[in-house]
Amino acid sequence: MVLSHASSGRDDAVRCTFATRYACETLPRFRMPEQSIPREAAYQIINDELMLDGNPRLNLASFVTTWMEPECDKLIMDSVNKNYVDMDEYPVTTELQNRCVNMIAHLFNAPIKEDETAIGVGTVGSSEAIMLAGLAFKRKWQNKRKEQGKPCDKPNIVTGANVQVCWEKFARYFEVELKEVKLSEGYYVMDPVKAVEMVDENTICVAAILGSTLTGEFEDVKLLNNLLTEKNKETGWDVPIHVDAASGGFIAPFLYPELEWDFRLPLVKSINVSGHKYGLVYPGVGWVIWRSKEDLPEELIFHINYLGTDQPTFTLNFSKGSSQIIAQYYQLIRLGFEGYKNIMQNCMENTAILREGIEATGRFEILSKEAGVPLVAFSLKDSGRYTVFDISEHLRRFGWIVPAYTMPANAEHVAVLRVVIREDFSRSLAERLVSDIVKILHELDAHSAQVLKISSAIAKQQSGDDGVVTKKSVLETEREIFAYWRDQVKKKQTGIC
Repeated sequence: MVLSHASSGRDDAVRCTFATRYACETLPRFRMPEQSIPREAAYQIINDELMLDGNPRLNLASFVTTWMEPECDKLIMDSVNKNYVDMDEYPVTTELQNRCVNMIAHLFNAPIKEDETAIGVGTVGSSEAIMLAGLAFKRKWQNKRKEQGKPCDKPNIVTGANVQVCWEKFARYFEVELKEVKLSEGYYVMDPVKAVEMVDENTICVAAILGSTLTGEFEDVKLLNNLLTEKNKETGWDVPIHVDAASGGFIAPFLYPELEWDFRLPLVKSINVSGHKYGLVYPGVGWVIWRSKEDLPEELIFHINYLGTDQPTFTLNFSKGSSQIIAQYYQLIRLGFEGYKNIMQNCMENTAILREGIEATGRFEILSKEAGVPLVAFSLKDSGRYTVFDISEHLRRFGWIVPAYTMPANAEHVAVLRVVIREDFSRSLAERLVSDIVKILHELDAHSAQVLKISSAIAKQQSGDDGVVTKKSVLETEREIFAYWRDQVKKKQTGIC
């Protein structure tokens, strides 16, 4: 609808409405418009387009936090204009980051003395954190190789094939060979025995995953540490471990405190964790913690003074917002150990409800473990009539965003659906999701049965006297099915159309 108002001359009466002068003129999509438009109009145009996005609360593909308390939302908006890198101008924000680093380091059992502070940094997410940790491993390995007079041009990292894509980015961007332990059906994490077998003198570290993206499972870091310790003794090498705890770092300390995966293991030299996942902060904030100063080469740290004072910095980017760091500090002091533990327990309970509901359908095999990240990964027992990709597509009709994907190398034939349980995913939503999945299964069953019936009818019509059916192309079959339905509709037409 176009609203025109030419007689009044009151400009404000038009400027505050949705349709003004620009409604009759198309705005360029890929070029900056020549003229300005009212702020209300700009807001409305963008807001209307964003309505076509999915609902973040129903995005069950993502581990990322989609809800925070109003008080924290206010803190975020109050600090959204602060550039974190201006440490001299915003010293309190810098202090809050240092507090977060130390709290997380203690959570991960870093060997910090009373008069010491933890070594770590806030990042925009675990991807940047992994890049920084990888660079530290690479530089330390190169320095040692140079001291020994050995070549240092072919570094490698050993990981499982289930690692997140950021590890592949690190390897490609910083010229490190990525040696992947292949998966197998029924075992979707890195096998520590195979991983240690792949280690050689050029291995800068072995990366273990605490919370696989595929199934949420924790890899056995303790076994990896023990096996790698033995190999280091036999060979004289000093290959360390990095733990990618992007998803599990804010889960294991609260739900599995006896599980040894962190700095309690001597070979674990650095750990990354995503604050914007189960750290319960909006994207994007991550953290990387080093065991000690010796594990972060000094030459990687830059010192700048053009913002007022000498400021050490070890990041891939420079400017970034302060809001997420402040939000992380809010969550740490607001919730405390007790609050995080309660939330993680609730997530696991809702995961159990969803798992039971999916199992009750009798149509799926659960691939995720009960211990690990709160998610449910499941595959169809019978994919002959339809696939998990069909189910994923149909779920979008109900607003759910549930990813379907195939497993990595050596298990590519396994296709799964995965539902991530976050703090804002309640028991009632879990029950509703199961109900919608059951509806979709019934619809797909009915549809596949109807297609089979039609195909059989067409085949019967086209079979010769000898009963032999001529093989048709896909296009020909689709046209015949369409023609069949058109004839059926014509037969049922009555009255005036």
